[in-house]
Amino acid sequence: MSRKQPQSTPHADVPVATRTGSPGWRDPRLWVGVVLVAGSVVAGARIMAGADDMTPVWSASSDLVAGETLTADDLVATRVRFDDASDRARYLPVESELPADLTLSRPLASGELVPAAALGPEPTEEAVAVSLAVATEDVPTDLVRGSRVDVWVVGEDRGRRAGAELVLEDVLVLDAPVVSDSFATATSRQLVLEVPTADDGPLAEVLAASGDDRVRVVGRA
Repeated sequence: MSRKQPQSTPHADVPVATRTGSPGWRDPRLWVGVVLVAGSVVAGARIMAGADDMTPVWSASSDLVAGETLTADDLVATRVRFDDASDRARYLPVESELPADLTLSRPLASGELVPAAALGPEPTEEAVAVSLAVATEDVPTDLVRGSRVDVWVVGEDRGRRAGAELVLEDVLVLDAPVVSDSFATATSRQLVLEVPTADDGPLAEVLAASGDDRVRVVGRA
């Protein structure tokens, strides 16, 4: 007796596996990726180049007053980008060693860069603080503590042709209280000046002239 071979039953349709091909050069996704990578490289290069342009200079670690001799505690290194080399030369670079006797010729606020023009050697001559009352119209309105001024004395006749003599040149303003609104009608303003005592003649002349309103104060640029 012959056996019947079992007949195969039909199977459900099976999806045919397909192989994913590599994206071609025409694939827009490839070009988007290239642009993103190139942009990252350019941005990184610019950041690195910008970091190289930063110059470390000294700035004030706190509020400093005129006449103060600077120490290491008064300064903090600050990195700044200067657009012009001449601007960079105006300030004190961290890489240069500071002299031991640098004195401020004007006040500096905390965080303000220290300009080389605001520093000078510590004065060797003795000086005294002199308080003067000067007519408000004879004092520049922008005078503040740390300003530098010239002091003139008008002749005793005080006529229209009366001459004026330069008595004190390039002196430091130690204090210059601002007249408040409540005292806006004040006729005089107080100034405290640092006057050298090497020659008593100019000091005596200024003190004598301040008593009869013959002192004129001129701010220096």
